[in-house]
Amino acid sequence: MFRLLLLFVCFLFTTATFSQSKPVIYIDIPSQQKPWNHIDWNASPEQFQFAIVTDRTGGHRPGVFPTGIKKLNLLQPEFVMSVGDLIEGYTRDTVRLNEEWKEFNGFISELEAPFFYVPGNHDITNEVMEQKWKEMFGVSYYHFIYKDVLFLCLNSEDNLRGAGKGTIDDEQFEYIKKVLEENKDVKWTLAFLHQPLWVQDDTKRWEDVEKLLQDRPHNVFAGHYHRYWKTQRNNGKYIALATTGGGSRLRGKAYGEFDHVVWVTMTEEGPILANLFLDGIWDENVVTEEIVDLVRNQPFPVKIEPVYVEKENSENIKTTVRATNNADTKMHISLKGITHDDLFYQFEKTEITVEPNDVAIFGLNIQNIEKKDMNHLSAMNIEAEITYEFDEKPNVRFSSNLRYLPFYKNEVEAIRKVKLDGDLSEWKNREWIAVEHMEGSPFDFDGNEDFEMKFTTAYDEDYFYVAIDVKDNDFYTNEEGSYWNQDAIIVGLDGRPLHVSAFNGGEGRGTDWLAFLRTFKSKNPVYNEDSLPTTVISSVKKTTTGAQLEMAIPISYLETMNNGSWKSLRLGVGYYDYDSNEEPTTHFWFPAWTENSDIPGSGMLFKN
Repeated sequence: MFRLLLLFVCFLFTTATFSQSKPVIYIDIPSQQKPWNHIDWNASPEQFQFAIVTDRTGGHRPGVFPTGIKKLNLLQPEFVMSVGDLIEGYTRDTVRLNEEWKEFNGFISELEAPFFYVPGNHDITNEVMEQKWKEMFGVSYYHFIYKDVLFLCLNSEDNLRGAGKGTIDDEQFEYIKKVLEENKDVKWTLAFLHQPLWVQDDTKRWEDVEKLLQDRPHNVFAGHYHRYWKTQRNNGKYIALATTGGGSRLRGKAYGEFDHVVWVTMTEEGPILANLFLDGIWDENVVTEEIVDLVRNQPFPVKIEPVYVEKENSENIKTTVRATNNADTKMHISLKGITHDDLFYQFEKTEITVEPNDVAIFGLNIQNIEKKDMNHLSAMNIEAEITYEFDEKPNVRFSSNLRYLPFYKNEVEAIRKVKLDGDLSEWKNREWIAVEHMEGSPFDFDGNEDFEMKFTTAYDEDYFYVAIDVKDNDFYTNEEGSYWNQDAIIVGLDGRPLHVSAFNGGEGRGTDWLAFLRTFKSKNPVYNEDSLPTTVISSVKKTTTGAQLEMAIPISYLETMNNGSWKSLRLGVGYYDYDSNEEPTTHFWFPAWTENSDIPGSGMLFKN
């Protein structure tokens, strides 16, 4: 082991002198190789960072600018520049002016960094407002030098001509000319003004200002139009900023319409700019345990109640949408239905706000216009977006695709006696259900000749029974192989009450619902049989075309899961089909509960 001593010098800047200190960093590593790319520290005495805020007014949106101040305090810049339009202004009423400036300066009093004022047309529009500015700030244009960078804070309103008519008049031009002559050798020049005079006409001396700037490294920042755009001109970057609370349609980046602050890192090679959207700057509470529990550890807050109809081709169906807000803040819901080939459906509400810790209930109307058999319809798809609205942290927005179908009410008939031997002769007169949903490549499934499956159910005083008839032209069994990589029958059973089992989504297997997988191995054909939540009796008989299975699940288990006499259960029936020279396919009565294609409420059986 060796010890690597890294020594570097940190220069501390003061207004008058540099002083040196030599903090020492020790790094202990046990190898000659180093777990870093290089040690050229990204720091120098000349490098610094500051922020720029832009238009607050011109139809200001309350709360945005003070939020920007709070977020600047999180960023901790060395200082903050502005480009004007700080108050609404446009008045000669001194009482109103005093109130507006008192409000704005109250925002600035919360800022932990120095703030440099620059006037906009809303701040200086007439002689009264100009005089008020001078009473508070002394001058309307000025400059300073920080770490060999010249900051020019200019007044584009020096002729009081208003929006779109900014100027730099002779007196201000002579001041700029003098400042630039006296500071020829600065590393960089940054100019700040409100109106982007480079896109306006009759700006008096602005073109002359640009000529003074063109031979030196420089950037110019402005605001006014509430839209962001950057222009390469005059050997520099000229940037008009968007808003920090000013009036805006907020159509996004493509339009240059957003609320932001600009984060500037001044380097030896010039400024590096980062536009920080206000809704993207948050403190350490951006995601807390509260948010994790609200979003990730709870069921999706919107549920469409399953409905079970007596007729397979019912025409008019009504159900209920339930939106549950378990948060201490408002929850907004937006629903958008995707067009269905066979069903027309309409929500009573598609936009709704649910108050904290409340439930909203509204209807969903469905029309089966052509009266098609519901057993063969594809699921409806509804896009549901949830937004939790917070004040001190970002709104939490997430979404889900809700799959929904009304179902035919399948009933379980009583039976007198079942002999569990795999012989299905005693089931001939029962109503059978075909397993038709397939997942996998269609090129690996050759239709009914490749695979076909149907099942039926019954109950007596002691057991709930499932009988399954499989036709498979190519059985694959591997005595030593994985249970999941060979032909197998899958039965899932959730005996909990309807309002729970309908929405299980595959969670809780092994504790809340039974997952039974039976291969065709000669020994130990059932996967993890000793860990099943109840004893399952089963028997398989192979036939010339496939196999037959009978299984029995104790009624006592259903009653335990129902906390009383059972009335319904959710059943999943499926098959893994492995064929020679083909990839496996899976076949289910309805999509598996563990898959994203699960349809809540599918597979319910009701005790007759």
